[in-house]
Amino acid sequence: MDLTAVPAGSIVVGIDGSTWSDAALEWGVAQASLEGRHLTLLHAIGPTVVPNAGLYGGSGIDYGRFMDEMQTGGRSMLDAAVAQAHALDPRLDVHPMLVISDARTAMLDLGERAAMIVVGSRGRGPVASLLLGSVSVTVSKHAACPVIVVRPHEEDHPRHGILVGVDGSKTSVAAIEFAYRLASFRALPLTVLHGYQTPDSVAAPTPDAPGADISDERALVSESLAGLAEKFPDVAVQVRLARGDGSRELITASADVELLVVGHHRGSPLDNLVHDSVAAAVVEQARCAVAVVPAG
Repeated sequence: MDLTAVPAGSIVVGIDGSTWSDAALEWGVAQASLEGRHLTLLHAIGPTVVPNAGLYGGSGIDYGRFMDEMQTGGRSMLDAAVAQAHALDPRLDVHPMLVISDARTAMLDLGERAAMIVVGSRGRGPVASLLLGSVSVTVSKHAACPVIVVRPHEEDHPRHGILVGVDGSKTSVAAIEFAYRLASFRALPLTVLHGYQTPDSVAAPTPDAPGADISDERALVSESLAGLAEKFPDVAVQVRLARGDGSRELITASADVELLVVGHHRGSPLDNLVHDSVAAAVVEQARCAVAVVPAG
């Protein structure tokens, strides 16, 4: 795949003809318009295990013709997506791209040059993702750029603003600034949520409980946000402290916002197998769109 064909800093959207990719396209168009970026639309046709031409064995199936038809259908799909993007913003510079590759591999390759990747998700949950293999989970784990996973949500449930998780680690630094930047572009309020643990032997304090000493937690959040109010003065920010598991608190709070932003450390494949990832849990279970931002 020729990466130079994709403008550096573009927003890449995965296109597969589903209603979920339509939602991802709409999100990507809106962000590309706000940031003045190129938009790259990617449709990947997975390689087959059969020959690319001629009749295979005694099956009587012409797999060369089959692949030609797949590519023709893919180009038609991309043409429709380009038309939809231009209907939303006629000024947008759109680049359709058809590749013969696994979708996950193609997106990860493009992520080396992209500003962000936008994919749709069926919202199947962790069990189905484990069994069927989730493009959104795989790409968000390994991409070099932020990945936006556009998930289905309840249309009749009011939701507003952006939520970002803060844990005081280096992993969340890039996520926090990304959340501020998107809140600024989209003119949305930002909620900063920090989940913290207390020893089991200590009574569970809450931020509003009389005498609860959470000064260390407040200091951690303040340090994490240092300088961002000056950099993004237009963003209205609310800080929330919640005692409990960080991923669970984020998933619960995701029901009320448009986008949840989390940081992620890009480890080795072995790291991802051995260590549970807050980002993976959020991608699989959140009730809104999720942005996974790699550290560094």
